[in-house]
Amino acid sequence: MAPRSSSPSTATAPPLTIGQAAARSGVSARMVRHYETLGLLPAVSRTDAGYRLYGDADVHSLRFIKRARDLGFSIDEIQQLVGLWHDRSRSSAAVKRIARTHLDDLDRRIAELQAMRGTLAHLVHGCRGDHRPDCPILEDLAGSGLPR
Repeated sequence: MAPRSSSPSTATAPPLTIGQAAARSGVSARMVRHYETLGLLPAVSRTDAGYRLYGDADVHSLRFIKRARDLGFSIDEIQQLVGLWHDRSRSSAAVKRIARTHLDDLDRRIAELQAMRGTLAHLVHGCRGDHRPDCPILEDLAGSGLPR
């Protein structure tokens, strides 16, 4: 299983298989391949048999991507953030702009969820939940004006 080419990320430590890189980063092997396909992770060196070989820098990148996904960033946002992370001449304003936009979107979605929760709590409270057929929950859901 000798590598065909060496990358800077595999020069200091023995290369890792996709399974090892996945385990160390907390990302599934399937997602590692997906991130590589999307260009979030650069193409890695391969053995003569075609097995991918990962280095510490690749694992670090996978952890970065995983953390960004855990915070709910979209793939497009992560692509931008990865690019900025690797660009040492970047301004933090560009990073903050992406994070601020995402934060604003999260706030909007939280407000929508809270409104849904309030409506549903009101409906649940108004439903007797007994053997009778009348139900304000179903009445509200059917409130579109269409006949049943």
